[in-house]
Amino acid sequence: MKTELLLTAFVSSFILQNSAHAQGSLTPPVGAPAPVMKSLAQIEPRTPISSVPFTITVPGSYYLATNVTTAVSNAIVIAANGVTLDLNGFTIASAVTNAASGGTAILLGSNLSGITIRNGHIRGGVTKGVTNYSGSGFANGIYYVGASPNGVRASDISVSGCLSNGISLGTSSVVESCIVRTVGGGNNTVGIGAFTVKSCQAVDIGSGYAIVGGQISDSRGEVVFQGIGIDAETALNCQGTTYAASFGGGIAARTALNCTGTCAGDGFGIYARSAQNCSGISFLGNGIQAYTASFCTGNANAPGYAISATVANGCIAEFGVNNIANKYNMP
Repeated sequence: MKTELLLTAFVSSFILQNSAHAQGSLTPPVGAPAPVMKSLAQIEPRTPISSVPFTITVPGSYYLATNVTTAVSNAIVIAANGVTLDLNGFTIASAVTNAASGGTAILLGSNLSGITIRNGHIRGGVTKGVTNYSGSGFANGIYYVGASPNGVRASDISVSGCLSNGISLGTSSVVESCIVRTVGGGNNTVGIGAFTVKSCQAVDIGSGYAIVGGQISDSRGEVVFQGIGIDAETALNCQGTTYAASFGGGIAARTALNCTGTCAGDGFGIYARSAQNCSGISFLGNGIQAYTASFCTGNANAPGYAISATVANGCIAEFGVNNIANKYNMP
């Protein structure tokens, strides 16, 4: 019993001592209380866009807060460097009845730099007829005026139903994981145009270029009338098709690697200075036309050739005949 009393006294003394030390000054600090919570601008340091037309004149980050529709020509105009525009999964549409005067969904000013556009949809009302494209909405999806922009990146965007261009950003830009569909109306239509194009599709493109650029990889381009499916300095793992009955081509490149090109008319399946591990098909033209062709297959009806090359190594004519000056490792 005596031991229990001593232990109780010791514990009580310890608790009282710690309680005494834990107490601080009860005098409030001098001056007004300072804010301890973040402001809304600190939590979401971006500017919302809830209606169009809208012009961006200040560098920063902007985002669509809802689906938007414009009744005038251009929906969003970027007129400043250093802008990030997140479409946030929403759609930019147009109520303009004639796409020839429909303007552009996202228009970049002259010679801009440091622009990022991502994650959303652009929709017009242009459709394909028997011989041409026409309808309502936008002339262009993403385009620029004046000097081409520098350091522009567009990603995860779909564009459909435009009259002239889908995504065309000049020679110092990157377009990645984008889909362009049903764009046409002139002889120089561009589905996707950029220096670097990765993992993209441009299909149901009228006359012109489904995809055109410097380095194009893992992409597919299809032209309905006259034109070229993919036009590149280097094409890697690409598919290019033209359905034209007259001149057109599947893939035109300085270097084509692991590509498939098809022409339903009298043009070329693949036209390249160097083609390697490629397959070319042409109904009335040359399946593959190259200076050097290595481990390629060609298909063509007369008067075209399955493979027409100066130098060929390990190539096969699956259908038709070859026209090769210097053959190696092949009949």
